[in-house]
Amino acid sequence: CKFQTKYREVDILALQNNIIPKRYKRNLGVVSPSEQVKLLQSKVAIIGAGGLGGTVLELLARMGIGELIIADKDIMGDSNLNRQILSTETNLGQSKTEVAVKRVKEINSSIEIIGHSVFIDSGNVKKIIEGAEVVVDALDNLPSRFVLQKACRELNIPLVHGAIAGFSGQLITIFPQDKGLELIYGSNKDLPEHGSEVRLGAPTVTPALIASLEVQEVIKILLKRGKLFRNRLLYLDIEEGTMEILNL
Repeated sequence: CKFQTKYREVDILALQNNIIPKRYKRNLGVVSPSEQVKLLQSKVAIIGAGGLGGTVLELLARMGIGELIIADKDIMGDSNLNRQILSTETNLGQSKTEVAVKRVKEINSSIEIIGHSVFIDSGNVKKIIEGAEVVVDALDNLPSRFVLQKACRELNIPLVHGAIAGFSGQLITIFPQDKGLELIYGSNKDLPEHGSEVRLGAPTVTPALIASLEVQEVIKILLKRGKLFRNRLLYLDIEEGTMEILNL
């Protein structure tokens, strides 16, 4: 499903003439008008619309990323209500992708969003993410993460990886020429379907935190500023209040 932009070009023209649309005024000081234009002209793909992906999508929409791609075949279920920002009692049983598209249009109707109600695989992933400037890994299984990384490398697109398990989470930004997931998880052969999140659970706060950090990495990539977690794995334990940065 695809919605065409209506007002994004007007916002861009206003910003180029130093007229700040009210919805972006609180971004100023953090980003300049010209940087807000860059965000409005950018395209980001989010793969997964669950605990990580739903929050990533909402924050990118509020930040003013002009074009978004979301992909997930799953449907909303009761077990999502504790942590997935897109999940409500009224949309249980509905497509996560369709819910995500509707939510973005409610936040910012000028954003162009393309939804794919599919699980990614080696046969469809390139078509889904093609044209994106950054891809966000918000998946919940290891084999699909490696499929996504391979596609990003082949299409020369930076990948922002995030994962959570219990009160722990991790983040790394992987450029096409970098070593990435294989340094964290080992070979992509004979990978388990899921990591330790199945055993440790997924409480409310952890995906929200890691998703926010993923969004910050996206913004740094798009605006070419700040220090990325590139070749560095950020590992957080929010229950113990510890943070480690591992050079890879």
